[in-house]
Amino acid sequence: MKVNVSRRDWLKGAAATASYLAVEALPAHATELAAPPAIRGGDPPNGTILPLNCTSGVILPPPGRSFQKFSFDFPEPSVVFNKLLIGFRLYTFENTYGLDRALMKVTPQGDGLLLECSGFVYAGGQLKAPGKLRSHIRPNGDFTEWDVTAEMDQPIKSVTTIVRGVPRGKIAPGSSGFFDPKENEILLGYPWGNGGQSTDTPLAVIEAGKQDYFFLSSLNEEVRANRMYFEPAENNLYRTELVYQNPGWKHSNRVEGARWRAGRTTTADAAFRPHFEHVQRAFHLPDWNTRTDVPDWFRKIELFVSIHGMDWTGYVFNDFAKALRTLEWVSKHIDASKVMVFLPAWNGRYYWEYSVYKVDERMGGDEGFRRLITEGHRMGFRFLPMFGLQASNTHLAVYPQFANSSTRQIDGNSFYIAWVDWDNDRHMEGWGRFMNIAVDSWRYWLQNCIAYMIETFGVDGYFLDIAGGWVDNTQGDMLVGLRKMVESLRAKYPNVIPVGEFSYDGLMSVIPLYQIFPSWGYPPAFEKYCRAFNHLSHPAPGRGSTGVHEGGFRHFNPKTFSLNPHQIPTITVVDDTFEKYRNVMLEIINRAKARAAGKA
Repeated sequence: MKVNVSRRDWLKGAAATASYLAVEALPAHATELAAPPAIRGGDPPNGTILPLNCTSGVILPPPGRSFQKFSFDFPEPSVVFNKLLIGFRLYTFENTYGLDRALMKVTPQGDGLLLECSGFVYAGGQLKAPGKLRSHIRPNGDFTEWDVTAEMDQPIKSVTTIVRGVPRGKIAPGSSGFFDPKENEILLGYPWGNGGQSTDTPLAVIEAGKQDYFFLSSLNEEVRANRMYFEPAENNLYRTELVYQNPGWKHSNRVEGARWRAGRTTTADAAFRPHFEHVQRAFHLPDWNTRTDVPDWFRKIELFVSIHGMDWTGYVFNDFAKALRTLEWVSKHIDASKVMVFLPAWNGRYYWEYSVYKVDERMGGDEGFRRLITEGHRMGFRFLPMFGLQASNTHLAVYPQFANSSTRQIDGNSFYIAWVDWDNDRHMEGWGRFMNIAVDSWRYWLQNCIAYMIETFGVDGYFLDIAGGWVDNTQGDMLVGLRKMVESLRAKYPNVIPVGEFSYDGLMSVIPLYQIFPSWGYPPAFEKYCRAFNHLSHPAPGRGSTGVHEGGFRHFNPKTFSLNPHQIPTITVVDDTFEKYRNVMLEIINRAKARAAGKA
């Protein structure tokens, strides 16, 4: 996969670097240093240190949507390597630190460079602090890779690599597909956005032109918080920040950042594929066709029917008796053993009852629920009730039993679930807490609730809401906690399938089935390992009710009938679906059967 960069392309980058030097004076404390070699008309040698700052070459004021930033110049001395400019920042829990240009040393190491710095600056370069940073920058085939370690006399929160020379163009966050950011700054967050756009893996591919793709990726060996920030710069380039965050539960004076990789290719596949080959190795992702956590019965499923129960307000879309009547009709049109029934809000008020998983009396109680499952099983259906992996209502009487599991983010602040206006007073409610499955009290509580439903009613799977919501925190690794719970349940109930709402790369080794297909830009990143059906907020036939406050009403497209090549067809059933839109339900059923038979 050899990619040659033309002299013309290099000169574009050289001109951009020259523009940085043209506007940048050496800081006062570094005036005794030799000026960097002139680069107009030639390549600056690898290892050249350019005395840049955070505004060097950046378009100011920002031309589009922007994020918060310093309102002064902050030193960012950067090293030239293979047409990129690479610098570093360090973050503690109380300040931001840059490299002290006077204490930087670059030496050859193999076919790469070793950058060492024996001290930091802060307050825009006005003050100094002790510490060490080391980075080995080297080629790997046609790509450039580097790692970074740093130490200070206080806990380090994160370390950022600043990369210049990144071309602008359409961006694909992770495997999700390309979009045009126009003049906007872009922030990508892995595994969860935290103020930016969430991405399923720490990768960004840029379509810089025809047969010209540039990528940046973090080669994590474990799930760790990464962020990628793209800031428009001169000469159609980006100034980028690549953030690696220390796990909050370690609180260490040392950071060993992930290995980063940058490269340029002639095809999108050549940009995506190396990253996902690493992901497969690092997280031991099992191939879908051979993974052992998928029951044989599920491999026959051709259709999902999502039957909404109770809304947050207490409004009932479908009680258990109505759900059973719906399924009796469905069974006349498709082999029920090929259908899985998803049951949101079977336990009462949607979200309000999160952490109390008892069958709701108004919808039919234990007797009605047992009849639904028993009669449904007799017909051949499989059942998937919904649980909140990461959420609990703090007003419920049971909450004190696991309150110590409420997530505290890396800075120690509580994490509230405050992003939905449940009561429509045009204000987001804050009674929900984001729970940490890594903490024993919550994990045991939720695991016991799921086990009770499996043993008492014989359900065939358990759906975990917000499954992809990994958060760096002070208590423990959420992926490790989730794996413990899933493996414990699988040991007792090997024929029961775990299901997640949305995924990230490492999570795919734990859960094989999701509601969201994330990989529209590079389908093998997901489909090689997992399967997906449609989200519970997928609009129902007719008015397009989603059955949930977050969605309200959305357009139901009668031409697609919930059919695409990457998701198992799904029928959303709300209050009027069965009575008014059986003709549409039947069309979806018929197309699902045709799809399974390879005829659609």
